[in-house]
Amino acid sequence: MSELKIGLAGTGAIGRTHIDRINNRLRGGRVIGCADANADYGKAVAKQYGMKGYESPEAMINDPQIEAVIVTAADAWHAPYVLEAIRAGKPVFCEKPLSPTPALCREIVDAEIAGGKHLVQVGFMRRYDPGYVQLKNLIDSGKYGAPLVLHCCHHNYDDGGVGWKTRMSVENSMIHEIDVLRWLLGEDYKKVDVVCPRSSRHSGDCRDPQIMHLTTESGIYIEVESFIFSHHGYDVRCEVVCEEGILNLPEPPYAMIRANDARITPICHDWSERFPEAYNIELQNWIDASREGRVDGPAAWDGYVAQITAGCASEARDSGVSVDITIPEMPGFYKNA
Repeated sequence: MSELKIGLAGTGAIGRTHIDRINNRLRGGRVIGCADANADYGKAVAKQYGMKGYESPEAMINDPQIEAVIVTAADAWHAPYVLEAIRAGKPVFCEKPLSPTPALCREIVDAEIAGGKHLVQVGFMRRYDPGYVQLKNLIDSGKYGAPLVLHCCHHNYDDGGVGWKTRMSVENSMIHEIDVLRWLLGEDYKKVDVVCPRSSRHSGDCRDPQIMHLTTESGIYIEVESFIFSHHGYDVRCEVVCEEGILNLPEPPYAMIRANDARITPICHDWSERFPEAYNIELQNWIDASREGRVDGPAAWDGYVAQITAGCASEARDSGVSVDITIPEMPGFYKNA
């Protein structure tokens, strides 16, 4: 089977990282073209990587040479490019969020159903992280009884804060927990509230940190602390309290250093250090499945549910009261996938 010919829409940092990953480390696929809403910038990136540049992402998506699409553009462009790929009948991998609004996510879901073919995968890469996979296998084994409480944190080292808004703590950061914990537990959520303690002096006009509380359909209680301007490093933790045991997400395997009268175990500085293996596994899986006409990873429905939940969490934070989460019934199109 020949290599999957991929076009990339959105040539910022994560897009360029994916080009390098696919073309230099993975197998079975190759990014042969790219485009950006800023046409000149997209063409400059294309020249840098020795590939075809396009006047627009839409032109690239509709080029017959392009067999599959990756969307790494700014959030507002996700839905237009994903919908264009669906109309073109091409597999499309979209970085999270599928769209900033539940309504646009639903439009994508409906378009995919109308087309009659599974084409969309959402970039919730934590499902592919070996540590989270270990947690899921332990939970699913039943050996430690039912999960009762989850304690999680998502700390970022961000010393700039350029363009960061209060809502993004939920909708761009904790949305990873919203998806991966739903996947871990196999349940949707029914209620959410978000509280904001005293804000860090580093957070500017943003409310940071934020603490989200979720309750699942069966009553599992989840606490997620988001601290975007933590200044101590990139730190993701998850503890699952079960009836007969406590399960902890493994830490990255950094060696302990003994120096200067101290024992030091480093932690990651940012997402690119913490989750490279997850990204590699995720995109390799997508390439393999796309070549065989399947979608194996998080589907458009998962992106829709995540955005409904994130929207309710933002509403809860801004209103100061708990918000009930109503998830529509999953269509058979996705149940039977």
